[in-house]
Amino acid sequence: MKSILVVLDGLNYQVAQDAMGYLQAQCAAGRGRLYQLECELPSLSRPLYECILTGITPVESGIVHNHVDRLSTQRSIFHYARDAGLTTAAAAYHWVSELYNRTPFDPPRDRHTSDESLAIQHGHFYYDDAYPDSHLFDDAESLRRRHDPDFLLIHPMNIDDAGHKFGLSTPQYRNKARTADGILSHYLGDWLEAGYQVIVTADHGMNDDRSHGGILPEERQVPLFVFGSAFSMKDAEPLQTELCGTVCQILNIAHDKPHCAALLA
Repeated sequence: MKSILVVLDGLNYQVAQDAMGYLQAQCAAGRGRLYQLECELPSLSRPLYECILTGITPVESGIVHNHVDRLSTQRSIFHYARDAGLTTAAAAYHWVSELYNRTPFDPPRDRHTSDESLAIQHGHFYYDDAYPDSHLFDDAESLRRRHDPDFLLIHPMNIDDAGHKFGLSTPQYRNKARTADGILSHYLGDWLEAGYQVIVTADHGMNDDRSHGGILPEERQVPLFVFGSAFSMKDAEPLQTELCGTVCQILNIAHDKPHCAALLA
């Protein structure tokens, strides 16, 4: 089965639960399920992109802060999928390109990528935290329609950007979550109809100091929404380190990562 992984950067669990009415409506109708996930430490972006996509904790991967500027040394979902003959794509922040394709990021070369030899074969990568989520989702949908990827990562930044500017307990932050929910309402139905299994999660949360990186619940508790026939919709306690292996299970490709069997049908 094909899979789309949406990582809503910086989205706190409680805000997702309260503000994402469309995703919650799908869950109430029995077509999805919301779980609470605890992110690994430190609760920072680049370390947790690596954790989500490889199943390796930051202290083990060595990607322990946002300025570790090197290729990952780990096997990611992109590598497993490409090596299994599947097609990979991502519309994501440029740090994802730096982790799995080429580093340092060279915008004229790397912003728009189409190269079968790379781990992320087809990509649209941005480097401005205020790059509109609406544009980013359109970038992703363009990749989906053009290349029909088996695995597609979608990674918008506006929720995190609002959190850093205004803090967790603010209308600006909550409204960016509502905006992302609204954008997803335009696309999720089409993705499911096309046979995609969809995961919507976050790397980390946010605090009222307009930052993250520590152990506060509001920094570590993030949502995990799942949609599609691959999922059991039953009680489960998934770990962030199990997302990589779980996606590989859905893609039916060989891997050596842990996965959350209870999530899957």
